[in-house]
Amino acid sequence: MEKSLQKYTGRIVEIIYLDRDNRITQRRIEVRAIYDGVVKAFCLERHAPRIFQSKNILAVQSVRRTA
Repeated sequence: MEKSLQKYTGRIVEIIYLDRDNRITQRRIEVRAIYDGVVKAFCLERHAPRIFQSKNILAVQSVRRTA
């Protein structure tokens, strides 16, 4: 999944993610950097920086910015 996420660096995407408590969550994030299985992002839901394990990202979809 990490390799396919590289193209989203600097963009806003919506992800389906398996969190550390094994709950499936949906987040809208701005991808800042991806390396060593880690996605550094700004979470638009929490209004804070977050780190996601790329192996726990189940799905990703690009989000169009609206004016």
